[in-house]
Parts: sequence; C-alpha cells; structure tokens
Amino acid sequence: MLAKFLRLICKILFRVKVRGLENVPKENGSKENISKTNGLLIVANHESFLDGFLLGLYLPVTATFVVHTTVLKSWWFRQFLRLTPYLAVDPTSPLAMKKVIKLLEAGQNVVIFPEGRITLTGALMKVYDGPGFVAAKTGATILPVRVDGAAESYFGRLSNEHPRKILPKVTLTIQPVTHIDIPQNAHAPLSAKQRRRIAGEGMRSVMQHMLFQTQKSRTLFEAFLDAVDKFDGSYKLIEDLNEVEETYQALLKKSLALGRLATKISAPAEAVGVLMPNVTNTLALILGMSAFNRIPAMLNYTSGTAGMQNACIAANVKTVITSRKFIETAKLENEISHLDNLNIIYLEDLRAQFNVLDRAWLMGYALHYPRVAMEVSEPSKPAVVLFTSGSEGKPKGVVHSHQSILANVAQIMAIIDFNPTDKFMMALPIFHAFGFTGSLLPLFNGIKILLFPSPLQYKVIPEVIYDRGCTVLFSTSTFLGNYAKFAHPYDFYKLRLVIAGAEKLNDEVRKTYAEKFGIRILEGYGTTECAPVLSANTPMANLNGTVGQFVPGLEHKLESVPGIENGGLLHVRGENVMMGYYLFDAPGVLKPTDDGWYNTGDIVEVDAQGFIHIKGRVKRFAKIAGEMVSLEVVEKIANTAAPEYQHAASSQTDVQRGETIVLFTTDPALKREDLQMVAKNLKQPEIAIARKIVRIDELPLLGTGKTDYVTLKQMAEAA
Repeated sequence: MLAKFLRLICKILFRVKVRGLENVPKENGSKENISKTNGLLIVANHESFLDGFLLGLYLPVTATFVVHTTVLKSWWFRQFLRLTPYLAVDPTSPLAMKKVIKLLEAGQNVVIFPEGRITLTGALMKVYDGPGFVAAKTGATILPVRVDGAAESYFGRLSNEHPRKILPKVTLTIQPVTHIDIPQNAHAPLSAKQRRRIAGEGMRSVMQHMLFQTQKSRTLFEAFLDAVDKFDGSYKLIEDLNEVEETYQALLKKSLALGRLATKISAPAEAVGVLMPNVTNTLALILGMSAFNRIPAMLNYTSGTAGMQNACIAANVKTVITSRKFIETAKLENEISHLDNLNIIYLEDLRAQFNVLDRAWLMGYALHYPRVAMEVSEPSKPAVVLFTSGSEGKPKGVVHSHQSILANVAQIMAIIDFNPTDKFMMALPIFHAFGFTGSLLPLFNGIKILLFPSPLQYKVIPEVIYDRGCTVLFSTSTFLGNYAKFAHPYDFYKLRLVIAGAEKLNDEVRKTYAEKFGIRILEGYGTTECAPVLSANTPMANLNGTVGQFVPGLEHKLESVPGIENGGLLHVRGENVMMGYYLFDAPGVLKPTDDGWYNTGDIVEVDAQGFIHIKGRVKRFAKIAGEMVSLEVVEKIANTAAPEYQHAASSQTDVQRGETIVLFTTDPALKREDLQMVAKNLKQPEIAIARKIVRIDELPLLGTGKTDYVTLKQMAEAA
C-alpha cells in the first residue's frame, strides 16, 4: 500500500511515465535468451538522487540495489533504503563485486549504476569495469533502463548552466535485454585484467546504445522546439561575427519569419537552394524551412558556377535563397551571374514581402503556438540535401531525413559528453555535412555556439577562440595545422575537446597540439552519406592512429578486396545513413540505398577492441605491377621524411607497370633517397616509394579543407 501511495505521489509530482515494460523478462525465465539460473542485472544511467527510488517503485520485479557506502551517511537515504533490499559497496573495490556476483548466482535481481556517481554533465560519465565484469562472469541477463528528466530536478548535480525545474517530467524507458560475452582465444588465453577491461568496454557500449536507442522520433524543428521548452526562451545560445548573443526566443522568431517567407516562393516538400555563409540567419532559415516542410539544399559556394549548377540540376532545385551582402563580400557576383534557369532570391528583397498580416501572424499566433503554426511533416521524410564534393564526377545530392540527422546527433551525444557548459567554435561551412550536423547539435542540446564565416582565417580564428572562451572545436587536419602556426600557446587554454575529421589527421599536427597547447586531438571518421559521423575517438576510448570505434546503432560489414590481406571494403547500415542520392542524370529522383547499406568506398581494418584503422579509399590505391599500393602509405612516408611540409600522392598511367606513383610536395629539397631511408625504417616496401616527385608551392584544397585529389590526378597525368 505504501508503494502504491508513493507511486501516486510521484505520478502527480513528476508525471512519471514508464515505457518498455514488455521488455522485462518473466519471472519463470520463459522468455528467449533469459538466464534461468542467475538473477537479472538491471543497469541505469545515474541522473539524480531520485533514480534508485523511482526504479524501486516502478520496476515490476523485486531487486537488490547496489549503493555506494557513502550514501549510508545520510539519514534520509537510510530511511528510503529501509523500503527495499540493498547492498552497500565501494565500486572501486574488487571484493565488492564478488558480493554482487554471489547475489546474481543465488538468483536474485540486482540494480546497479555503472557510472558509480550522479552525472555532473547530463551526459554519460566514466563507466566502471566492475559491473561489466559481473555481467560477463555470471552470464547474467542485462536489462538497461534509461532515466530521463530527473537530472533537471534539484535532486540532480548539474552545473548552473543546466536548466533546473522544481517538478520536471521523468521518463523511465526499459530497453530489450542483452548480454556481455568475452571472446575466448584458445591460442593466447586472456588474463584476468584483459577480461575485466573487455567486460568494462562491453558495459560502456550497452550504456551508449541505451542512450541512443531512447531518442524520440521527431522533425528538426520539433527537436528545436523541445530545446526551447527545456532551456527556456531567454537562454542565450548563438552568436556570429556581429558578437551579439541571441536567445532561443530570438532564434525561434527568426526561424518562423524566414520559414513563412520561404512558403511564398516555394511549394511544400520542394528542395530550395540555400547559398549562405556561417551566420545566425542561415541556421534560422534551415529551421524555418523545416518548420514549413521545405527542404534546404545546401550549396557549396566554393565549387564554382559549374559545381553549383550541377548540384541544382541533380536535386531539381529551381529557386535559390542567398544574401546580396554575402555575394558582394565573398565576391561571388560572377558565379551567380552565370547560373542558368534558376530563380535567385535575395533575403534583403524577400524581407520586403513580410507584410502587416505576416507580422500579426508571427507576433500574435506563431510565436506563442509554434507547434500549431508549423506544417506537419514525418521524421522519415527528407529534411536536407547535402552535396558530395564532386571528387568522383558531378556532385551527388545526398538526401537525409529528419530521423537520420537527429539519429547522428543522438549517436554523438551518447559517446561524447558535450553539455551546456561548453561553447562550440564552428568555422566549418554549414554546407558541409560536418558543419551542418555540428551546428545543429548544440542548438538541440542547449550548448552555446559561435558561427565563424570562413575556416581560412588562420590568424583570426585562434584569437576569436581565446576571446570568446570556446571549449569545443570541430575542424580538419589541414585547418588545425594552420591554426597552430599562428596561435599563441595560451589561445587554446579553454579548449577541452578538439575533434578532427574529413581527412586523415597528420601525426605532426597531433604532436604540435599535444606539445604546444597540451591538447589531445580526437580523430573521427565520417561521410556525407552518414550525416556524417560513423566513428570517433572519445575521452573514454581513444587509440592514436585510428578513427575510434563505431557510434552506437551502426552495423558494419567488410567486403574482401583482391590484393588486400588485412581489412576490407566497409559497408555500414543504421538510422543515420542517408535515404539515397539525387543524381545529375535523373534530377530529383531518389536513388535509394541497397537495403539500407551504404558502401563507404574505404578500405578499413577493425581490431579486436573495435577500433577502426583506415587503409585508404579504394580509389586511392594504385595497382603497380599487379600489387595494390595505398597512396595513404606513400603520403605517410613523405610526412615522416619532411613533417614540416605538405605532401599528397596521386598516380599516372604506366604502360609497363600499370600505374606509377607521383608525389606532390611543398618541400623544395625532398629526394627519393630520403623516402627510401624512411620507408626502410617504417618497414614499408620499395614499391610504396613514389617514382616521381613534383614540387609545388601549395596543395590544391577543396572548400571543406580536404586535399583536391581530382586536380592532383589531372596534374599527375600531365606531369
């Protein structure tokens, strides 16, 4: 009766909702894959002092709670613990876990918080190895439970930057059961320490998958509205070079106004070109178009007239929204004037169409009831069209749904502890997948963001990072190397997370950031088709020389490639994978993926710990005298021989050998003998040494910061 009374009180105060009760195994163990001898191991994220209390009230099974010994010092907690069985342990003690193992082997259910402490960030914190070892040792069935909302109460331990509510809404989501299995190696048995570490990684993976799989299904604009509700409209969130921090309410107002204007020049579900820089209005336009079921097609203004024209043809874009001020500042008048069969709309002119009725609609209705004012769309419908760089021909339109973009945001948030105490520096262009998702992620999670118009301002950006107190930087290896040249050692004093993607991280850049700034760069891996993140090194799991482990919820398979012994061609499938392509030859016609699988075109090797080693792109292998040689290895040899210079490898046709490797370098003194000496030290074969060395002043780059290998291939054939 007391439990019923307490459940009623919690239902009234915290509006507690329990989902997934069907996933709780039956007591008789009749459910498939459920252990009939051992108890159930219930694991949950730890948001507040309420967590154990709520789990005890709402879980339909009797369980013993594992609590930290320090909890017993509180008189209040001792009174609550009288209502349920509990075991007080020190999670850092190996002996403590033996007591938990005995309970499970005796058939008792056990509840444990693998983090061992209440979160201070709102995200997943360090996961101890002990709970994973217990699960693996006993073979217990694991029941993950996501606690959501309790951290916002005054029973949580979040910082002042996080929103607090007296009576927040709390949701308990029970996930399907799982297990942790430690692979056995008959030739080299694992030590106890290795088994414990592998089990700990398995538990961390369970927790990350739990956080990802409990995401809500919604559109981009609905995700934005949820953030407005959670963090309050007066919360200062975003700024650009105008140096004015704008609130959620101001961004909402702009989004609704720009979305309303977009409806005047386009039809529902129409792809509309967006040719805009990194400014607040660009994100407001994207959100506004999402609110009114228009699909922004993000045009790459560095690709020239032909690149933009071909992209518009592929996505069947008829109208392009841009800014006259931007076109003049970026000196794009010539490119715009040569775009054919497109209706170019300038925001400055479009604002004049926002009449008295529109203002009345905005201020008297839409701003107060945005969920009613918006046009209904499905999360599975197209949300944005991003474009490939055209390195394999004409640009392809990559169609992402609301679901795929938000799935990738959830995947990233599940593995890295971004939180409202952070401030993003976003200099990567929003038309690039890394910049697009990287800009939306902070908006949906109450994290401040500074939009910077160009990543090429190598001297200015370090100063801006210092001046504005940024803590997170997304960039590419090339850009990071250039920032380091001009940055004062103290400019990056507040940066806590520097994440590199889009191209291989140069070892010299990694070393420079460690020695000059005391920063560990976390290397990730992504593709436009995957929204974009497939994997990343994280503060909890990092291995230099790799691109980290796969994000939760992503399946992968490797296809063998003739001539490649270790690794294979990577295919992936998951919620973050694109809907399909728009192609130049079939404008506006969606070419879907093959049963959800996407061929990345990359040769990778996945080690026993799940870390991904990229060998190179299939098209970046040269076939020399019948052998496959990675051009990535050729570049690694050159980078080791002359780390202070830039190098890139390509190939040219050779009648006798099939292909010949050409190395482009900015080093005026690099000789083949230098490469031979390094190759010998690195134990690389003679065939991986470039036959020809071409000296150039600087490597050609794409607007995203990647090396322009298409241009280099043309230069190689002409060399």
